Parts: sequence; C-alpha cells; structure tokens
Amino acid sequence: MTTPGYATERETTEGRVFNISGGDWDTVTGAVDPLSNEKIVVNMGPQHPSTHGVLRLVLELEGETVTEVRPVIGYLHTGIEKSLEYRNWTQGTTFVTRADYLAPLFNEAGYCFAVEKLLGITDDITERAQTIRVLFMELNRISSHLVWIATTGMELGAISMMLYGFREREYILDIFEETSGLRMNHAYFRPGGVAQDVPDSAIKKIRDLLVYLPKKLKEYEAMLSGQVIWQERTQGVAVLDVTGCLQLGVTGPVLRSAGLAWDLRKTMPYGGYENYEFDVPTAQTADVWGRYLVRMAEIRESLKIVEQALDRLRPGPVMIADKKIAWPAQLAVGLDGMGNSLEHVAKIMGQSMESLIHHFKLVTEGFRVPPGQVYVGIEHPRGELGVHAVSDGGTHPYRVHMRDPSFVNLQAIPAMAEGALLADVIAGGASLDPVMGGCDR
Repeated sequence: MTTPGYATERETTEGRVFNISGGDWDTVTGAVDPLSNEKIVVNMGPQHPSTHGVLRLVLELEGETVTEVRPVIGYLHTGIEKSLEYRNWTQGTTFVTRADYLAPLFNEAGYCFAVEKLLGITDDITERAQTIRVLFMELNRISSHLVWIATTGMELGAISMMLYGFREREYILDIFEETSGLRMNHAYFRPGGVAQDVPDSAIKKIRDLLVYLPKKLKEYEAMLSGQVIWQERTQGVAVLDVTGCLQLGVTGPVLRSAGLAWDLRKTMPYGGYENYEFDVPTAQTADVWGRYLVRMAEIRESLKIVEQALDRLRPGPVMIADKKIAWPAQLAVGLDGMGNSLEHVAKIMGQSMESLIHHFKLVTEGFRVPPGQVYVGIEHPRGELGVHAVSDGGTHPYRVHMRDPSFVNLQAIPAMAEGALLADVIAGGASLDPVMGGCDR
C-alpha cells in the first residue's frame, strides 16, 4: 500500500526504489510531507482579553505563522447615528458620547463643532467655554493613552502596568465627575458651550495632577523602556510604514510613529488650539515600539496644553449668549450644583410667560438648524475623528455620520500581522488602540 501523494515504491536487492512519473512541481515537492500545506483556521475573539473589545479576528495559521487575518466587526453596534435622527440637536450629545467610550469628550466636541458650524456660531463661542473644551479634551487624551499603556502592558506581560495606568486614569475621572457629574459619557459639551462651569475644587485637582503625573510617567518608562522583554515584543513588530498608513487612511499615533507629523490641532487648528504651544511627537520606527514612544510623549505634550489652558481660564459665561440656542438657561446654579436656581424657576413660572414658553419650547422641541451639511475633523487620541452632519432645517438632525479612527485603523491589521507570528497579532492589534464602541457605533 502506498500513501496517496507519495511515489510508488518497491524493495530490491539494492535497496528501496521509487518510481517518479513526473507531475506538477508543487504536487511532487508537497508530497514529501503531507502536513506541509496544512493550515489551521482559528477565531481570536470576539470575547478575548487581548482584542480591546468585542473584535473578532479570523486567523489562518501555518504553525505559529499567520498567513491571513480577517477582522470581523459589528458585535457592539448600537445604532447611535440612526438614533440621532429621532432626537433634537442638543440631545444628540447624549448619544455620540457613548461611541468611543474611552474618549467621550472628543465625540461630543466633534459633534458640537459640526452643529455650531451649521448654525454659523463658531466664532460666538465664549472664550471660557473654548478654554474649558481644550482643557477637558487634553485631560481625556491623557486618560485614553493611560488605558492604552495599561492594557498593552498587561497583554505583553507587564501586569503591574495595568494597575498603575488605571490608577492614574481614576484621578482624571474624578475630575470629570466633579465637573460634569459623570465619570464617562458625560454629555458635558453642548452646542453653544458646555453644560456648566468648572468648580474651583476641580481646578485644584488638575493643578495637583500636573505635579503628580510626570513623576509617574518616569516610573512607567523605568519599568518598560529598558526591559528586554518589552523591547523584544515591540521593536520591529507590526511594522506599517508611512506609505502603508496613507494608503489605508491610518491616522493618529500610528501615522506619527511612521515619521509623518500630521496632527489636526496643528495642521488644521480648531477650537482655539492655534493659541497653544505644543509639539507633535513622531518616531521613525513605524512599529509597536514607536507607537509606545509617541503616546508617552503625547501625554507630556497634553500636560503642557492643560497647564496653558488653566492659565488662560478667565471668568466669564460658559454658554453662548443667544438664549434661543443656550440649553437650558443658567446651569450650575441650583442647590445640587446643576439645574436651575429656585429664583430663576420662580421668575419664569410666575413673572414671565414669555420666558416660560421659550423654556418649554427649547427643552421639548429644541432649536432649529438652517439646512445644509458640514464636515468637521478633530484630532482624537486614535486619529482623525470626523463628523458629517446634515440638516434639513428642522429641530432634529437629518443625518449624522462619524468617521471613527478605530474603524479606519483596524483595516491595517492584515498588513501588519500577515507573515508574522501569532503573538505579534496581539502586540500589533493593541498598538492600533482600537475601541469597538467607536468602530461599531
């Protein structure tokens, strides 16, 4: 009996003789080892500790070498964009903030910038509101990068980094809670400004953070940068050069780690960023190591912007003066630190019928936005976050679509992972810093 795929054979007095009858070269050479072309298809995710959310990767393996990767998304689809069509323009912030849940304030900012552009009030936003927005976006950028360094550290074996990164992030979430009432999904940025002013206690905590966090960053680098295992798992791993990034539309730290200093805060300033001094960190390695260096440097640059924002924080209103847009009036003056003061409620209920009617219409129906469409792009912790908003002249959005950087960047996984080892899929995927809430929306 001969094994299929092998040449026939017979024993002679001079030894074993094989009869080769020719055929396709791949068939002949492949017959030497029946297992040479055997591939294994495995699922990594969607429930997996190293996919940064419910991401499914269908992997085709030859041994531990990855020959093909197919990302599968949609497990966290929430219908946020469609839901916006059934809420007024201000209520929309409550939905978009839940997209990328690690950077909620950026979702809110992009959406509010788009609504304000449709309204034609971009230049009417008060200086204090603009400064607060920049201040809180940069704090959110730091907290998002801290989650990245924490989770990536854990996935590559530095479990202590997970504990330390989340410890420092909690400090920032405390500041968010003290200001907006919520640690995540704040709906703090509103069309026309912000929901309420920053309390003095939160300002003090931010100043304390400026002293506290730089010391911790040095500890992180002491623990990781010189560590041989960290270097082996990141240097030369998941390389994606600048050409590949541009072809795939990849932005953010991944693009900057390939040497291109593209940052919308500098190249296309918005929201007052042109008034701040900061650098755009880059690296030349185009690998996981470079993305680590860029994000660590970005945390330090964000701290610079936070300090400048605190110095620029002058007293003044935090919502646009137009009462037909400002929602609702006189926030942060109630006994609970939110809502409306009893004096204001008594006035609109008992003294001014016009104020009562206006308040009722604004809250129940919302303001109207002139017909038109706009696109606004901002520099999100993961890259360019774009908001395309369309108005038909009504009180609800006609259409809102978000260009989320996690969605776009994820298509780079096959380019980074195919031909590499299975373990490098985890390092490369983590280096993209995907958040599936933003990807699936």
